[in-house]
Amino acid sequence: MKNLLFAAAVCLSAWAAPAAAQDWKVQEVAGALEHPWALAFLSEGRFLVTERPGRMRVIEADGKLGPPLAGLPQVAAGGQGGLLDLVADSAVARNSTVYFCFSEPGAGGNGTALARARLAADRSRLEDVKVLFRQQPKVASSLHFGCRIVEAADGSLFLTLGERYSRMQDAQKLDNHLGKVVRLDKEGAPARGNPFEGRSGALPEIWSLGHRNPQGAALAPDGRFWIHEHGPQGGDEINLSQAGRNYGWPLATFGENYGGGKIGAGLSAHPGTEPPLHYWVPSIAPSGMAFLTSERYGPAMKGNLFVGSLKFGYLARIELAGAKVLREHKLLEGQGRIRDVRQGPDGLLYVLTDSDKGRLLRLLPP
Repeated sequence: MKNLLFAAAVCLSAWAAPAAAQDWKVQEVAGALEHPWALAFLSEGRFLVTERPGRMRVIEADGKLGPPLAGLPQVAAGGQGGLLDLVADSAVARNSTVYFCFSEPGAGGNGTALARARLAADRSRLEDVKVLFRQQPKVASSLHFGCRIVEAADGSLFLTLGERYSRMQDAQKLDNHLGKVVRLDKEGAPARGNPFEGRSGALPEIWSLGHRNPQGAALAPDGRFWIHEHGPQGGDEINLSQAGRNYGWPLATFGENYGGGKIGAGLSAHPGTEPPLHYWVPSIAPSGMAFLTSERYGPAMKGNLFVGSLKFGYLARIELAGAKVLREHKLLEGQGRIRDVRQGPDGLLYVLTDSDKGRLLRLLPP
């Protein structure tokens, strides 16, 4: 049955429809950002943005770019590492709390870490900074940090973790954090009800396993947790990350080794692993992910999934029927590498472009 589902995914996933004939309007909110990675929304129309080299800035509602905030922990910036994802607490208007993840240096190399902090009233610094979680083991690598954060409806935090490239076999083992999604409470402890709680030899914070480098995550309108992840030379995937499930890396993939040659079972599903909901061949290098829940772009767009492409520089609009992909459209071609996409409090979509002169863009209704 798994093989049949996997074959069905092949038929559905390796194409993209042309963009709908709509007059998309793009408004630059701010520029001069150095490799921006993630965006969060503050009160009074302000934004908070991370820059991969290790800076976090406030952008005023009028687009004025603030100086780097003080108070950040040490960041191992280099390669794909640096200051990465950022989310505002669901009660940020009351508690000024944000969560961010970054590549943290330490014994053995570096690893993805999750921290909590409070934005000072004058918006000049982070206060009460606490590292809640550290990926173990640390690895001497500048690749595959994962690092997307999602707050669930119950207040728990999902964090995606890459397998650090050189340690891909560890994605199948439950005694480490490589190639996993973890679910934590807001103090950094394993969230109650995790699938491997109480299992000997398994880390209780693990939610799902068998991931490669998940750089997109979002809650669907029905509350389910979706992620996407980079494949190797093909085989980027969208997955519905469910408790205790194994998503196959490196046992089964639609990608292949760099230079050629299949990995694991190649195109065949491996027993006990989940096929992707959607995949891309060739790779689009996905980053950022958001469901549109507003009707600011018309009722037909509500419920669509949006994913940025780093490789080809476009925003993918994906039409869904439940968890089934129907069609894919390419938007914002020519705007640059899309690193992040979020729906703002105003119901509009915002994207970050990844370059040494990165921009924050607002998509206006046609």
